[in-house]
Amino acid sequence: MAARKKAAEPEQSLSGRLGEFGSAIMQIVDEKGLPKEKVLEVVEAALAVAYKRDYGKKSQVIRAQFDEVAKTASFFLVKEVVDETTREFVEETEEAEEEVADPKVEAATEAAEEIEEDRLPRYNPERDLTLPDAKLLKKDAKVGDIIDIELPPHEDFGRVAAQTAKQVVIQRLREAERQVMFEEYKDHEGEVVNGIVQRVEGRNVYVDLGKSVGILFPSEQVEGENYRIGQHLKVYLVRVEAESKGPGLVLSRSHPDMIRHLFSLEVPEISAGTVEIKAIAREAGSRTKIAVSANQEGVDPIGSCVGQRGTRVQAVIDELGGEKVDIIEWNENPAKFIIAAMSPAKVVSVDISEDEAEGCRAKVVVPDDQLSLAIGKRGQNVRLAAKLAGCRIDVSGAGVPAATEEEGEIAETENETPASEAEETSEAAE
Repeated sequence: MAARKKAAEPEQSLSGRLGEFGSAIMQIVDEKGLPKEKVLEVVEAALAVAYKRDYGKKSQVIRAQFDEVAKTASFFLVKEVVDETTREFVEETEEAEEEVADPKVEAATEAAEEIEEDRLPRYNPERDLTLPDAKLLKKDAKVGDIIDIELPPHEDFGRVAAQTAKQVVIQRLREAERQVMFEEYKDHEGEVVNGIVQRVEGRNVYVDLGKSVGILFPSEQVEGENYRIGQHLKVYLVRVEAESKGPGLVLSRSHPDMIRHLFSLEVPEISAGTVEIKAIAREAGSRTKIAVSANQEGVDPIGSCVGQRGTRVQAVIDELGGEKVDIIEWNENPAKFIIAAMSPAKVVSVDISEDEAEGCRAKVVVPDDQLSLAIGKRGQNVRLAAKLAGCRIDVSGAGVPAATEEEGEIAETENETPASEAEETSEAAE
């Protein structure tokens, strides 16, 4: 009696597992946010693997079908209907000769067969079915059809088969989860998303975005910013990559387009398309210049971005950790646009020339007392203006030789007092 009871345990155990699959599927759907059909597909794949492990053959293709209502599984041997045009039929005598052939000759023959691209795959009775045999099972069968042949039901799988099925479930669920995450976040690529700092490993910061975790590399971080675990912050989703270990969500805090999206969140006119950001020049953590224009008459683009008492631009500045933001009006006239881009410095004249080697080049003349202000601290103001206008800018004062962006940086480094005064004047002008 004890022996009989012990022998019956595996079958009862598996029957119990099949009965629990329904509730387990719903639990996985709720926890992982996966489609029910996808989870059911994973379960059926695992059952098919377990069945093939214990009762099938290596070359067979077995499909499982799980009935959620009856809590039972059915198994089918899958075969394709073939003929001489789709398969190569080899006589038994030829197969016997190949078995006793010299291994070296056989290897050479296989290599030669691989070279022949037009060679048909060999007929395999375990997964192929001839048309006459197929018509015995299905009257209207034709070449290319897939025939399912029902297999005897089994519920008592061995320990190895059960372990294999478990690994299939884990692997397939991870793959399905990665695919769902990839599809979800791919739609948000190039947008600003909210996240919470999950952990910091070395200089890499991992940010929890809700359903997945993104990585903030050192090159995408703002210099001087400190990130702590549990900190809420907005990040720019640079790209989504489908990797073997999961969807790679590459984040950024220094990307110029982050400025564009932050303003679109704070300024209704930008999100509605009434005001447009035409160009951005950014040195993350320090200063940003943006050029805006109105697509509707009577709308002040700068006023819309600044907001009442500067509330809108201040919200962006606070999110950027105090990074200064200069807002200027876009102008189709290159000279007028460069004059605006050089603010807060006043410009006396602009001379623009085109060079085949260097492209656009502008010579900007400012009052002598505004030369340091025009260049900016370590040449930052003229550098950002050049980036914004897409033109190389040389700055000079009245009676002073022109200073390029690089020369201006060197000059400011050597003479810190004028640079400090220029910075104070810049802040006052803002």
